[in-house]
Amino acid sequence: MNTNTPQTRIATFGELLLRMNVANGDRFTQANEIKVHVGGAEANVCVLLSQLGIQTDYITRLPQNDLAQLALNELQKYKVNTSKCIYGGERLGLYFVEAGNQIRQSQVIYDRSNSSFTTIQKDQIDWDLAFTDVTHFHWSGISPGVSNEAGLVCKEAILAAHKKGLPISSDFNYRSKLWQYGKHPSEIMPDLLQYSTITVADLDAIEIYFGIKTDKNESDANRFQKTFELLKEKMPFLKTLAMSFRKSDGLAHLYKGMLFHEGSFYETKEYKIHLVTDQIGSGDAFNAGLLYGLSNKLSAQECIDWATACGVIKQSIHGDFAMSNPTEISHFIANGASNRINR
Repeated sequence: MNTNTPQTRIATFGELLLRMNVANGDRFTQANEIKVHVGGAEANVCVLLSQLGIQTDYITRLPQNDLAQLALNELQKYKVNTSKCIYGGERLGLYFVEAGNQIRQSQVIYDRSNSSFTTIQKDQIDWDLAFTDVTHFHWSGISPGVSNEAGLVCKEAILAAHKKGLPISSDFNYRSKLWQYGKHPSEIMPDLLQYSTITVADLDAIEIYFGIKTDKNESDANRFQKTFELLKEKMPFLKTLAMSFRKSDGLAHLYKGMLFHEGSFYETKEYKIHLVTDQIGSGDAFNAGLLYGLSNKLSAQECIDWATACGVIKQSIHGDFAMSNPTEISHFIANGASNRINR
């Protein structure tokens, strides 16, 4: 390993949330018990990256109370650095989850308005200081979706990272239940996304943010490659685009990844997932796997294999976080799913 290169240190910015899961597969209207998890897109990315051996800084604004401390304790358990977080505001954001099954969809209800993060103001975070020792910045479309203010601070972070010459990765992460403050995402997101060198997106979000459409009758691979060419016109620094594709096959889910990296196209095999324990956070795990691969200078094929494997493994784990490790993921890439006991 070249000792002259700085150690990878990935900083992320986003809202830390308490996730309230209705217990026992009940519906919201039946609930008499709630299981509490900690989550949030960018926190989920940090937690998996940390387990994969990459240093991470999670940056957010929190209230000074014990619920915020509970959430921070969870991140610290996985060695995510939270020392750059700032304090203020009234409350932690919450979101409630009713788990679906093979018949009905999962449901999410957000309770985030007036949270410490949505009321964040410009100039509250010293980004030059926050990016000390940082080698990469990651953000997602959720932050500009929750409030105009959070979007402005996200832009501050992006501009500071860009000025510093840091690679910037983004996740389009469109959430239809956010964006309640009077702006359409197409008015906000293109300006923020233009600085990204790496992005993870899906075809629907690309259409919503940029108006870029592809022919639904074409193959996923063709649509993906055409999308990259059109997106490159809007995102001049873009070198790397990745997507996960999910389809239903009877009761099973089919899941695969595609990557366009430095001029070439790559895709993974299609994984058949017979049982989904918890789909939430699988996109964040996919992001973390991709960033792990790129940070470790793996081949482009290995990068998308890692991203996709992380996305698949997450779907076997309750909660927002993908609890895994390099050995397990490498084994999965080599051997696929297993119902054997490791003993």
